[in-house]
Amino acid sequence: MSEAGSFSADSDSSDLRVELPSGVLDALGVAVMALDAAGRFVLWDLQAEELFGYSAQEVLGRHAAQLLVHEPYMELVAGECEQMMETGRSWAGIIPVRNKDGSTRLVEFRCNRLPGKQRDFYALGLATDASTLRQVDQDLALSTQLIAQSPVALEVLDTDLRYVAVNPAMERIRGLSAEDHLGRDFREVLPCVSVDASEAAVREVLETGRPQVDKYTIGRTPTDPDNDHAWSVSVYRLEDHNGQVLGVARSVVDVTDRHGAITAAAQARQRLAQIAEGSARIGTTLDMEQTARELADVAVPELADVAVVDVLDSALDDRRPATPDSGPALFRTLAVKAAYLADATGAAGTADQPVSYDADRLPTQCVRTGQPIMVTHMDEWELARIARDAGAAAVLAGVGIHSYLAIPLAAQGRTLGVLGLMRGRNQLPFNADDVTLAGELAGRTAVSLDNSRLYQSVRNTAVTLQRSLLPQPTPAESLEVATRYQPAGTTTEVGGDWFDVIPLAQDKTALVVGDVMGSGIDAAATMGRLRTATATLADLDLPPAQVLQRLDKITAGLDPYIATCIYAEYDPHSDRCRIAVAGHLPPALTPAGGPPELLDLPAGAPLGVGGVPFETTIVPLRPGDQLVLYTDGLVETRRDAIDERLDLLLRVLDGHDHSLEETCDRLLETLRDPDDHDDVSVLIARPIPRP
Repeated sequence: MSEAGSFSADSDSSDLRVELPSGVLDALGVAVMALDAAGRFVLWDLQAEELFGYSAQEVLGRHAAQLLVHEPYMELVAGECEQMMETGRSWAGIIPVRNKDGSTRLVEFRCNRLPGKQRDFYALGLATDASTLRQVDQDLALSTQLIAQSPVALEVLDTDLRYVAVNPAMERIRGLSAEDHLGRDFREVLPCVSVDASEAAVREVLETGRPQVDKYTIGRTPTDPDNDHAWSVSVYRLEDHNGQVLGVARSVVDVTDRHGAITAAAQARQRLAQIAEGSARIGTTLDMEQTARELADVAVPELADVAVVDVLDSALDDRRPATPDSGPALFRTLAVKAAYLADATGAAGTADQPVSYDADRLPTQCVRTGQPIMVTHMDEWELARIARDAGAAAVLAGVGIHSYLAIPLAAQGRTLGVLGLMRGRNQLPFNADDVTLAGELAGRTAVSLDNSRLYQSVRNTAVTLQRSLLPQPTPAESLEVATRYQPAGTTTEVGGDWFDVIPLAQDKTALVVGDVMGSGIDAAATMGRLRTATATLADLDLPPAQVLQRLDKITAGLDPYIATCIYAEYDPHSDRCRIAVAGHLPPALTPAGGPPELLDLPAGAPLGVGGVPFETTIVPLRPGDQLVLYTDGLVETRRDAIDERLDLLLRVLDGHDHSLEETCDRLLETLRDPDDHDDVSVLIARPIPRP
């Protein structure tokens, strides 16, 4: 029977087709048999052979009750059969049946009276194993109740993807009754959800038989059209006992809460990663502009589409009064960055430009209250409160700015400025988590900005002191002199470099270059004391070596400082220069018409070491010759060998067609490392030909 087919026809009788039978009867093993009016078998099918063990040849013509029914049930069965044959009422029941092998099994019968051609009556019986039938009943009842009462939404679609069954949980999710589902197409029922991917998954399972389990999909339903929901969807192919494909079953579990928790955890990890990135990228230097740019780079595009870092003008210069509690606030924009919204960059601000915001503007309110300000929906009035002018507000509106967040840049109890964040392409408004993340980044930035501000204040003081202590060289009648002083880069403090040109008796001139080891105000003050002492000693007309010896004693009393120094005394009458060195780099001499060279002089010990003698060396210095004194900041770097740098110094000096001023500039441009952590002093002297 399992191999037989059945016929069906649509409304058009010409459209006939053969369909495969269901496998349910095969699974039940339903046997068909017929008895004549005397109770003898006249029909016995193959299923009966399998159920009872007797072949048709062994059964046909024999009395059914005598063959199959146990003695205690003979009278009961006979009575039921006689009544059925007399009245025509069908009979059903479960009786123990004797099998051919002598065993007994419970069998459920369905019997009906049938009229014959000669108006005789026959009995047609259907029989199946009672335990198998009970198991099918239990399975059916269990599946029916599970489907009806399951919190998991279930639905069944046929091979044309039309609904054939929907459980109550699915009705609640969709807001549609089962009747509104049945017979309708998959796409008709899900208009609010993008069904392309879902339909493709269902068709793939239908074709391959491979289930798809726990696949996420996001969408909205008629019951909650304003909010996204997340569902875990599993799809299985349905087949009968014969392997015929009946359709697919889909289970749908609303996992919005779980999805939200997973999303929140992922966002938390992302925020932590962004904070870690900010810690690594923000505050790498003591330059305020660079720190502000680093903050903007971290904030865009992960946190915002546009970032603006505005610092109060008063915070950039401690000598200015603090921002008043009322009236406009003056800011200076240090950084602006926009992702995707290029047109918003100019409207949001221009780096290194001042801007004044009235008291009702959001940046002003943010710095005065010291509290974040979040606007989740920007209208024209709100845009006007963050834009610099009406034109900028129009541009921001045009690029779709819809949400704004202002975070104070506060450190040490003082608000230095404000971080302004805007969203346009990112459709989500700012929320409390964004405030927390932006606050962390702004707090770290504010500390760096405050450190930069304090450092710059101290550095400016040191530079001012340093420059005030350096001389304005008095032109000597016998020498042409050019000098340069350049403090260290903005990432470090100034040092104690100095130079001096001191007129002496008998037309002589003292040339001095020194370097106090260390940095800051103390080093600059020590430099001033040594310079004063050097000028005083020079007036005593002492030989250079003796000048250094006395400076050595003075420096030893200025513990913990030591210094290097080179002292040269030029005599125009003899065209000679007496030079003594205290741990300093050798000077360079460029003879008139000759190549430059480093003078080979006794190096001596730095000032402050104490007890080490110094030597005076006499060097010819004629008109047209060029003597170059410098500090180590000109030639020393952390990357290059000192010999290579000194060779480069000589190459820069090779050539006599430049003025001394031009030569100073060339030395600084070629040799000076902009990131160097040391000061530079340069003194170049050239004898003037006598008339």
